Amino acid sequence: MRVAVLSFAHERAATYARLLAATPGVELVIADPDGPPQDPARGRAVARELGAAYAEGWDEAFALRPDAVVVTSGLARRRDLVERAAGAGAHVLCEQPLAATATDALAMVRACEEAGVRLTPASPECSSPAFAAVREGLAAGTAIGRLTTVHGACNAPAAEGPEAGAVLAANAASLLALVDAVLGGQPAERVYAQSNGLLSGGQDVQSAALMTVRYADGTVASLDCSRGLAGNPSGAGGPALTFVGERGSVDFTARPRLIGGFDSATGAERWEPGGGDLEARVLGAFLAGDGDGGGGDGPGPDGAAAVRTLRIIEAAIESSRTGRPVEPAAPAGA
Repeated sequence: MRVAVLSFAHERAATYARLLAATPGVELVIADPDGPPQDPARGRAVARELGAAYAEGWDEAFALRPDAVVVTSGLARRRDLVERAAGAGAHVLCEQPLAATATDALAMVRACEEAGVRLTPASPECSSPAFAAVREGLAAGTAIGRLTTVHGACNAPAAEGPEAGAVLAANAASLLALVDAVLGGQPAERVYAQSNGLLSGGQDVQSAALMTVRYADGTVASLDCSRGLAGNPSGAGGPALTFVGERGSVDFTARPRLIGGFDSATGAERWEPGGGDLEARVLGAFLAGDGDGGGGDGPGPDGAAAVRTLRIIEAAIESSRTGRPVEPAAPAGA
């Protein structure tokens, strides 16, 4: 099976490449023609390290006829790469959010459906066995009763490059995917958000964002999507959620802290996450043909869920701009 990793713009690209290189029966191809000026050979260096084939451009990568692709490019390029993969008959694992707009995401979903290939939105947090247990317990309603409120936070450090200011898109996607899975795809009715760029020094680069989402069944989610401080290991701990019901509450952390302390060698705090290798679970399920991205433990996000997530993100961005609540609009033709 030939699998191509398309771009190293996303921080998980190198992880996927190393996992694929270590998977029996997989022939890895790497393409990274959009490397930044400060690191133009980033993908080529990983390919050399792993002994993988390297494609100089997108045309060369698709000319190799991959059976599947992992799209880890910047947001603006994802639609083009996914549609090209669909046209080449390759199954797709794509980072979230799928695209810059819900309209683009819907076009990607349709392109893959028409081509008869799988489109799997990558959501490692949804593949966690712990999350499967939480979801099942909430669905049964025996532990905390009817779910009323969700409090969540994802404070990953700022990205580099042109998407550095896209805090709502970058940090909200994983939180919204988890909430969507628990609520079984309930549509959002109203979104309110506020953001600022105080830590980054200007409004053009958002550093903090809070959103409140009201869903059709009455559940309200309050989500902190602010950037974490660079070098703070706890910010990479993954999204954390508290589900509040009529009789109690339950906490979930995607990558719980396993070991913490001070590392004298680096002179910094040490943080060792637990919870298993979630990227390996997502990739394994994708290669095995499990299109839901759930790692075999239950339904993960599909294309429709990814479109719902983007509709909420777009509404949050508009609300942050206007200061007023926004009702998420369905993309044209949905």
